[in-house]
Amino acid sequence: MKKTLWKSFIAFTVLTLALSFKTYSATDKDSSDKITNITVSEVQLQPIVTEFVTDYLEKHADMLDAIKLKNKSCFSTIEKVFAKQEIPLELKYLAVVESKLKNAALSGAGAAGIWQLMPATARILGLKISGKTDERRYTYMSTVAAAKYLKILYKQFDDWLLVIAAYNSGAGTVYKAIKKSGSRDFWKLQQFLPRETRMHVKRFIATHYHYEEKGSLVTLTKAEREKYLDAVNEILTQETENNADELPVEENNYFNWILISHDGNKLNLVAKR
Repeated sequence: MKKTLWKSFIAFTVLTLALSFKTYSATDKDSSDKITNITVSEVQLQPIVTEFVTDYLEKHADMLDAIKLKNKSCFSTIEKVFAKQEIPLELKYLAVVESKLKNAALSGAGAAGIWQLMPATARILGLKISGKTDERRYTYMSTVAAAKYLKILYKQFDDWLLVIAAYNSGAGTVYKAIKKSGSRDFWKLQQFLPRETRMHVKRFIATHYHYEEKGSLVTLTKAEREKYLDAVNEILTQETENNADELPVEENNYFNWILISHDGNKLNLVAKR
C-alpha cells in the first residue's frame, strides 16, 4: 500500500504540474503583528527524473524511514553545522546516500565516515588521520569538513547538482563532462559522467524527495534555480509594493535570495539586499 501511494503521489505531482503553496509571514522586528503574507511556490520534481524516483522509493522507502528514525541526533548535528556554514540544510541527505549515516562505513577505495571522504581530501580539509585516530568517523568534525568541501565545489560550479556529481567523482570528471557535452546543465551532460555518478545524483534527488515530499534549490540546475528565484523575487516585490505602507522602510527594495529551506509547514526565506 505504501509503495502504491508513493507512486500515485509522485505521478499526480508531476502530471498535473500543479503548484503547491505555503505562506511566509513577514513580521516587523519591533512588533508581534503580522505585516503581510507572501505566497511562493514549492520546488517540484523534474519530470526527467520522475520514473527513477518512483522506482527507487518503491524499493527503498522503508530503509530511508528507518535511517531517519535512528539518526535524529546525527541529522540535528549536520543541520547545525550547515546553518553555521550557510549552506542549504537539505544537503544533509547527501550523507544518507553516501553512507546511510554510518560512521563505520568504509568504501573499497578507502573513503570513510558518514561523508565518505578520501584520506587525502580529508587531510586537506583539516581532519586528522593517523594511527587509531580517524576524524572522518566523527560526525561533527567530518560534517564541518564536508561543509567546507561542498562550499569549495559550489564556488567552482554554482550548481548544486554539479556539486553533488563532483563530490562523487571529482571536479575534474565534471569539467570533462561539461567540455564534451558543451553544457553545464546536469541533465544534458549526465551521459558523459560515470554511471555511478549519474545514479548518485538521482539517488540524492529521490532521497530528498522522500524526506521533504518536494524539491528545493539543491535539486535544481543553475538555470532552474535562477528561474525559480526570479519568480520568488517577482512575487515578493509585488507584495511589498502592495503593502508598502505597512512594511518597514528598510524592507522596501529588491531582495536577492541566498537560501530557501523547509521547516515543517513553512518556507524559511533568507535574503540579502
